[in-house]
Amino acid sequence: MHRFLLTPRWWGINVFVALAVPVCLFMGTWQLGRFEDRVDSHKEAAAGRPAAEAAAPLESLLPVDKKTSGRLASASGEYAEQLLVPERRQGGRSGFYVLTLLRTDSGKAVPVVRGWLPGAADPAKAPAAPTGRVEVTGALQASESSTSKGVYADGGLPAGQLGVIGAASLVNLVPYELYDAWLTVQTPADGLTPVPAQAPSNTGLDLKAFQNLGYTGEWFVFAAFVLFMWFRLYRREVETLRDAEAGLLPQTAEATASATSTETATETATATASARPAE
Repeated sequence: MHRFLLTPRWWGINVFVALAVPVCLFMGTWQLGRFEDRVDSHKEAAAGRPAAEAAAPLESLLPVDKKTSGRLASASGEYAEQLLVPERRQGGRSGFYVLTLLRTDSGKAVPVVRGWLPGAADPAKAPAAPTGRVEVTGALQASESSTSKGVYADGGLPAGQLGVIGAASLVNLVPYELYDAWLTVQTPADGLTPVPAQAPSNTGLDLKAFQNLGYTGEWFVFAAFVLFMWFRLYRREVETLRDAEAGLLPQTAEATASATSTETATETATATASARPAE
């Protein structure tokens, strides 16, 4: 009854199922793991870092990754150029960041967001940076891109304004090297509102996290669908064999055509024999 499973056709079906199901389960488990990682990172960001955590030297935390993003970093040097970053929302209000470049003792500069002010970007509203040698401590952040969360200004900004915080957008504005990171001061002065550190990219309960969860369900559904189709084909094959053994299958078109051809040939031969003259 089940010898059909050893036919070449069914060998192909069985091999496909044996490969497809583990692949679907593996991919579904992998996507679920990605979602769980994002949930864990969201919990860590929500809990925040310990208040007693000591600041580490800036260079020891570079390059910025998921572990170092948000860590307190310290750097010493002198403040240089000051820029404004417009169209940044905080607390449901629109405003701008006050960003000042800090030229460190290494010769490189790091952008420092000293705080946030409401309203349109106006240099007259932004307090001047302290002069002389300073030591700055702030939350470490990765350089932004045009697709980063919170970035609204794309370009065409007036002089003295910056749309994206990062070395790539500053390289043509300053004549010295830059760190590929920036700091946000958590205890600003001069009436500025602190800018909270953002979670690193590809972490937290964002749209991508729920996309991972959706992909998890899709892969598991694919695995179930492959098994369902195999069982459906198997059951149909078994039912066909049982009907054939019971003589319940209708005559196939091929058999009908063969019988018709045989009858036609017989009739033609008979007619030809009758028409031949007797010798």
